Amino acid sequence: MSILPQLILNSIIAGSIYTLVALGFSLIYSATKFFNLSHGAVAAAGGYAVFFLTQHFGLNMYPAVLLGVLFAGILGFALDKFIFLPLRKKKASTMILLVASLGAFTAIQAILAMLFTSQFQTLSNLIPNQKIYQIFGGAITQTQVAILISGLLILLGLVVLLKKTKLGHAILAIADDEEVAKIVGINTNQVIGYVFFIGSAIAGLAGIFMGFDTGIEPTMGLPLLLNGIIGVIIGGISNLYGAVLGCFLLGFAENFGIWQISGEWKSAIAFGLLIVFLLFRPRGIIQK
Repeated sequence: MSILPQLILNSIIAGSIYTLVALGFSLIYSATKFFNLSHGAVAAAGGYAVFFLTQHFGLNMYPAVLLGVLFAGILGFALDKFIFLPLRKKKASTMILLVASLGAFTAIQAILAMLFTSQFQTLSNLIPNQKIYQIFGGAITQTQVAILISGLLILLGLVVLLKKTKLGHAILAIADDEEVAKIVGINTNQVIGYVFFIGSAIAGLAGIFMGFDTGIEPTMGLPLLLNGIIGVIIGGISNLYGAVLGCFLLGFAENFGIWQISGEWKSAIAFGLLIVFLLFRPRGIIQK
């Protein structure tokens, strides 16, 4: 197997996973203007929902995936309804919301560990005859192809949502100025609730794909979240195209960066790239 084609494919796959996390995160940030750290735990919860439904109820893979995505969306909506919305009504600062989201992240992660233990689990057994495709000497699995296609379709779907629907226009209005949006009659809290549902559902799909590709564990939410945030920052916060570009740049930087060194340096490379952008291009590749 050739090294270079495989490195390119690995970079694309990593960028696709980061994109799924980043798109939902960026959508929520654009409407709320705070870093929702619970996003990573919601992604993990989506993966565990599919594991629970297939292993304990014997549900078929496809309805289990749909229910897992739905569960993640409902979980994100519930977090907004019972934690973030009351705080917003009390005019809580973004720092308070950040700390609250960290508490939610910790709680969800602990609940997952209590319910499913810290043992590593996998969903790959649900696809017993998974196909492996050879592309220019590199290998990519059926699941990884689905990850790439899903990321592109979700980006397209979000662009259509924001540009062509009333909900999308309301989201953009809130992202631009929430107070003005209220003045013109937009129910901002309701719209933000929808945003949490959509963004969290996308995060849940990322967690589910991780389960099929590599596996799930209660702590998986943190690295997913961090890579998604780094991709969003280096690409351009609140810019969907920038988030995608930043995530793929991160994927390539990580995989090519560890070509000749230990894979343990991957996180250091990611944060090194983040520091470079914060110093020299703090608003990201696609600046507003």
